[in-house]
Amino acid sequence: MCGIAGIIGTADEASLSSMLAAIEHRGRDDEGIYCASIGDDGYRRVLLGHRRLSIIDTSNGGHQPFHTDDGRFVITFNGEIYNYRELRRKLESQGERFRTDSDTEVLIRLFARYGLDSLQSLNGMFAFAVWDNRERSMTLVRDRSGLKPLHYAQVGGNFIFGSEIKALLAYPQFKPELDLEGFSQFLTFLWPVPPKTLFKGISQLMPGHYLIWKNGEFRIGEWWDLDFSNEQHIGNERKWIDETFEVLKRVTHMEMVADVPLGAFLSGGVDSSGIVACMSEDAGTKITAYTTGISADDLQYDIVPDDIRWARAVAKQFRIDYHETILKPDVADLLPVLIYHQDAPVIDMAIPSYLISKQARETQKVMLSGMGGDEVFGGYPRHMAMKIASFTDIIPSVVRRPALRLISSIFPGGLRGPLTGPLRNAKKFAKSAAEPFEERYLGFGTYFTAEMKRRVLVRDIFEAVDHFDVYSQHRRYFAKAREWSPLNRLLYVDFKTFLPALNLDTTDRTSMAANLEVRAPYLNPEMLEFTSRMPSALKIKGLRRKYALKKALESILPRDVVWRKKAGFSAPIRAWLRGPLRPMISDLLSPTAIRNRGIFNERYVRDMIAANDSGREDFNLQIFQLLNWELFSRQYFDK
Repeated sequence: MCGIAGIIGTADEASLSSMLAAIEHRGRDDEGIYCASIGDDGYRRVLLGHRRLSIIDTSNGGHQPFHTDDGRFVITFNGEIYNYRELRRKLESQGERFRTDSDTEVLIRLFARYGLDSLQSLNGMFAFAVWDNRERSMTLVRDRSGLKPLHYAQVGGNFIFGSEIKALLAYPQFKPELDLEGFSQFLTFLWPVPPKTLFKGISQLMPGHYLIWKNGEFRIGEWWDLDFSNEQHIGNERKWIDETFEVLKRVTHMEMVADVPLGAFLSGGVDSSGIVACMSEDAGTKITAYTTGISADDLQYDIVPDDIRWARAVAKQFRIDYHETILKPDVADLLPVLIYHQDAPVIDMAIPSYLISKQARETQKVMLSGMGGDEVFGGYPRHMAMKIASFTDIIPSVVRRPALRLISSIFPGGLRGPLTGPLRNAKKFAKSAAEPFEERYLGFGTYFTAEMKRRVLVRDIFEAVDHFDVYSQHRRYFAKAREWSPLNRLLYVDFKTFLPALNLDTTDRTSMAANLEVRAPYLNPEMLEFTSRMPSALKIKGLRRKYALKKALESILPRDVVWRKKAGFSAPIRAWLRGPLRPMISDLLSPTAIRNRGIFNERYVRDMIAANDSGREDFNLQIFQLLNWELFSRQYFDK
């Protein structure tokens, strides 16, 4: 696990060194730079940089950038190839001879032999760049799910790339400007939709894609995509359940490859508990696990199950080396730190993710996570909400829409405490259920609607963003998935948007800020292939989400852990906004601060805060969003 950066153009090594210094936290074990002239004039160069966190082959043999014996190919690589030993044996049978034990050498030799065709054989998480000295071309590649980030930009006549946006911002000639389309997407979803970012000129290389640069131009292609076209009929339910367990054990074992201490995050939910159970069966030593909880005081405004007691039950059953902490951060001081590492306004899950990563890094270098279980098995409440909402489709739309909108408008207000969140979700459900299938799902994931944007943005900004279709990527994915089952259509859209843009990006940034590697067996290519074939009816059966996974884990986990109520990995935003963040709101979202920023309507923001304080509305996430935006703007645009 590492950080990478590079330049093609007229820059010198000092420019690349600045980019690498910006992502030093991603790898503190080693640094390397490769530089070569690529033009007859001697001015144009290719520069590849690497910051190393040693996981596999911790010797100097894993030093990067790494080149082939003939010097033709040079690679800078972030990630892990879990099946590198198998690939190495295949290459050795074809005459290759290796000088290190690293997966990096396997990857570059495989790429040198097969080019882009080699990508299909890779099982791992990765973002890498390969320079071809003969063709004078650069190939950037990102893994299937988007576990590892990669950004790029054209600056003048130069091409630059890096693991994090801050690496590109450290390039001396780059001047940060706000991307208005990315900003509009951020207001809608809490995050910009790939390939967009919040910075004009900086793009994300999307998951499952490659970019080839040559002669000052580049083209982008897709080398892999999730495909549900082979979904099978139910057949023997028991067989599917048994195979789910076998695949989970197999991918967990595969992702335990490391030459350094390795543990697991344990939330007490079925996803992470299943990983811990499989690791405990596999490992010859006691597994180390970390969990975090929320104090009773901070839960007074939220209905969140007590994760700690479930995590303790799992820890007791498997006799793991168990560590827990109660979340009680100095959140006002922590937000600017997380915004720096995120290169964007943060969401609530970034806080516990960062804190538990820091705690785990005290003893571990690699952690396995339950990320992805909801996306591949159908575990989110909105997945169930879509199924329930579909029952209203038998009612003619001329009756259904006004009736549901009326229901949405008459939900009671003025209720403070734990009921504000559920009431907000109930109102959103009633309003969204009135819409057609695609708009219904998009409504469930919208925070600032088009009408809210018209009110919250000053006129000039609203007119500048109003023509953007923030849902265009989602609609494109829905169109591609039109022949699949309703649930698989939702899972596909989530996999292409929500998963990499929110969950994976946040986890990568917060864990790497702690110099920790996090792996996700549920997103292993073998698991993705298996669940793409699984009948939708076994993902959500009746009113039971993640049915096949839960049935598979009944034999190894306590039943009440398997079938407990879902709790999201989040933070007590409602309590914090009324407590430690209150002075920050008064300062950063004051009429003067809003007016000086020149983006938001100070009166509407004031009314949102007042309605939220009184309990008339639940605007907690939107206010947290605006607060983070001001902090982000001061840090990245105001300096």
